[in-house]
Order: sequence, then C-alpha cells, then structure tokens
Amino acid sequence: MQFGSSQLAEAAALEAAFPRRLGNDVRKALAVLPPAPHAPTSPFRVLVDGEPVVIPYRVYSDEPPVAAEAALSATQRAVLDCLYTRHHDGRVRQRRLERAVGLIQPWVAPFVVQLVGEYVDEILLVIRRVLEPKLVVPQSPADAVYGRFTAANPAFVTLTDQRAASYWDCHHRRRYPMLSDYPGHASVAALRAAAKRCDVSDRDAC
Repeated sequence: MQFGSSQLAEAAALEAAFPRRLGNDVRKALAVLPPAPHAPTSPFRVLVDGEPVVIPYRVYSDEPPVAAEAALSATQRAVLDCLYTRHHDGRVRQRRLERAVGLIQPWVAPFVVQLVGEYVDEILLVIRRVLEPKLVVPQSPADAVYGRFTAANPAFVTLTDQRAASYWDCHHRRRYPMLSDYPGHASVAALRAAAKRCDVSDRDAC
C-alpha cells in the first residue's frame, strides 16, 4: 500500500483490529494491500486477552497479488486472512475464513465469531464443520481460546446471537425449521458452553 493521507488513516484503522504485540506483522501485511475505493466501515470493539481492538465491519481493498502475499510470513498471511473475512464480497469472506478458522489464536477469534452472526449459510457451515468439533472437546486449545473470548465479550456474543436468530427468521426457516438447528445459533451455543467451562476453571488455564 502506498500511503497517502487517506491510506494512512485506513492503515491505522486496520492496525487497530489487532493486539499491539502484532504491530510489526500487521504493518508488513498492510503494506501489500491494494488501495481501497472506500474506507473501512462500521467498526466494532471487542476485548482480546484484555486488550481492546476495533475491527471494521467491512473492508473494500481487492486482494493483493498472489506473489506479494506469498512473500509474507505465516503470521502476516493470517493477518490478511482475518482482515479479508471482513470483505464486502461474501466469496472472499468464505475463502479467507476457510484459511483462518483453523488458526486457534485469541486474535483470530473475533473475526470468526463475527461471521456467526452474518447471513451467508455457506460461511456458517464452514464454522460448524471446522470449529465446532474442536469447541466441544473440554480443555482443547479451541475450547480455551474461544471460551475465554466469549466470556470476556458477553454483549458482543449476545448481539451475534440476536443477529443469527434474525437472519434465520428472515432467510433460513425453510431449510432449518427449528432455530436450534440453524448453524449460527448452534455455534453460539457451543461458544457459550465453552465460556461456562472457562468460568468454572482456572482463568489462567483457560
């Protein structure tokens, strides 16, 4: 990314989506982003290991050239995968989610959980297929990371559940007659169960 004044503001907004300890990796990842036609929109705030981060609801940069992205480190590529789960194109969100959802890191969790409250069924099914089986294993890495994130962000998870129920009601009742069968609602239930296990365990361990 060539940083003019608008690009500097955009870069600062995107850097704020990650914990400060990742700053160097985030800046290197952002350097390969093409200029965006629109600024990131509608940011939301969550806590990641006690640190507030501010994640955009949507981003509008095209994906970078394959060679530029391949030259990044694994962490830097993961940063891009997380950011592109916020892309305005649902196909991009799904493709990037498929790469990010298996990364059990506290800073990845909010990007995945945000998608639980969105409307694309194919994305919800990726989360159900890849993440939920790990969440239901007590004291697994996923159970610990997502349980801790959910316990720290109850209002965000409640809003996510409300959005999932609304999308089910508007778009998915025919496919899933019961709300409990809807992948978004089921994922929230798994997250809350992980949070309860975190609540009753040693906080340092979870």
